[in-house]
Amino acid sequence: MWSFIISLCALVIGYFTYGCLVDRVFGPDPARVTPAISRQDGVDFVPMSAWRVFMVQFLNIAGTGPIFGAIMGAKFGPSCYLWIVFGCIFAGAVHDYLSGMLSIRSDGKSIPNIVGHILGKGARIAMLVFSVVLLLLVGTVFVYSPALILGDIAGDGSRYAIMSWVFVVFAYYIVATLLPVDKVIGRFYPIFAFALLFMAFGLMICLFVKWPSIPEFWNGLDNMGPSIGMTGQKVFPCLFITVACGALSGFHSTQTPIMARCVKNERLGRPIFYGAMITEGIVALIWAAVSSYFFFDGGAEAVGSNLQAAAPAVVTKVSQSWLGVFGGILAILGVVAAPITSGDTAFRSARLIIADSMHFDQKSKKNRLVIAIPVFVVACFLLWYNIADENGFNVIWRYFGWANQTLATIVLWTAAVWLSENKKGVRYLIAMLPAAFMTLVVTSYICMEKLGFQLPYGTSVIIGLALAVLFTVMFYRKRIRDSKL
Repeated sequence: MWSFIISLCALVIGYFTYGCLVDRVFGPDPARVTPAISRQDGVDFVPMSAWRVFMVQFLNIAGTGPIFGAIMGAKFGPSCYLWIVFGCIFAGAVHDYLSGMLSIRSDGKSIPNIVGHILGKGARIAMLVFSVVLLLLVGTVFVYSPALILGDIAGDGSRYAIMSWVFVVFAYYIVATLLPVDKVIGRFYPIFAFALLFMAFGLMICLFVKWPSIPEFWNGLDNMGPSIGMTGQKVFPCLFITVACGALSGFHSTQTPIMARCVKNERLGRPIFYGAMITEGIVALIWAAVSSYFFFDGGAEAVGSNLQAAAPAVVTKVSQSWLGVFGGILAILGVVAAPITSGDTAFRSARLIIADSMHFDQKSKKNRLVIAIPVFVVACFLLWYNIADENGFNVIWRYFGWANQTLATIVLWTAAVWLSENKKGVRYLIAMLPAAFMTLVVTSYICMEKLGFQLPYGTSVIIGLALAVLFTVMFYRKRIRDSKL
């Protein structure tokens, strides 16, 4: 428990220290008119109160990531805590803050247009394709996973029941994607965010009351699975892909422009964008600690059996046994609301990104339908594959994990270039250092994994390191070239 407490304190301190540093580096201007005011259209550009924007931003970026990702990451042992803390403070929250603030400064533009403006036309096209594909994967996964949980809650996990819930969730996505942002998202999502936070903090109180014996930092930082006969993955780079939303996630950069179009003042950037990510890190940390107790409490035989449990099963068992019937139902509903709300904003973000790239105004319903219909047709195809193939969900999720962190890496490099061009000194390091590290992570992972090139571990790490060095050299060459202009 002491490792958990140290990590929890570190996240809070990180917000008030490093978060303030990042905010000063960017330099928000309270007098600057934000796109929520200058481009107000009653659909996507809608000024909203700070607390409402924060709650929606938190729910948009959360999904099941800080829960399911943290549960799977907890199987690695206490090294999971370190990645959540350091990843969240120095990478994830920086990524979210800079992508959100750059969107505000870019008149509410989506992330591909921001990347294109900073890195060039080729980068914009690549990011456009990459972002839309990623969002379609997210939307598809977040149709199927809440349908499974809803089927379990209703006591009917049959294929017919699951398909019925899939239809309900997908129909809701279509409606929510097309409606103005303040009609559903701005009105109801703060309530769902409260349910998610209630679940997390209820479990945290239980942790302090129970004070369970869970692995600590001084027990070792290697993957703890193999120590009790389990086949484990390498902590590096697998942990950094497994735990994404609780530490660093490229999906967030597709979501921050949605709320960047609703922020009324730039000075709100730190509590909304940096603060929402720190909050998500706390949720992930709580679930990592709770899951550590579930996985590693008991003898080797019990631990081996628990480590085989899937993330949804852990959520159900822990919530009902620790929070009682009412608390368990509310907790599970919070887990259902999280992917549903991230799923519909994924489709909404895809619509906005495509519309921005085509310079296609979205004020009229007809224009929204022109883009939304093809998006949902493709999503239907992915959903059919996901359901028809029993392994389809796992395949889509594995590709999503790598693509998600690759997108985050690109956004961090983009932010580093912008800081280099617009700020004095070495302030760009707040984005460049995590960008270089994540280049090493995503390259090593795709080189060694089955979904990639299946190269030996050592070779994969060397290639990842070489690419990280190459990108860093290219960054400095550009910096030197720009300084001579």
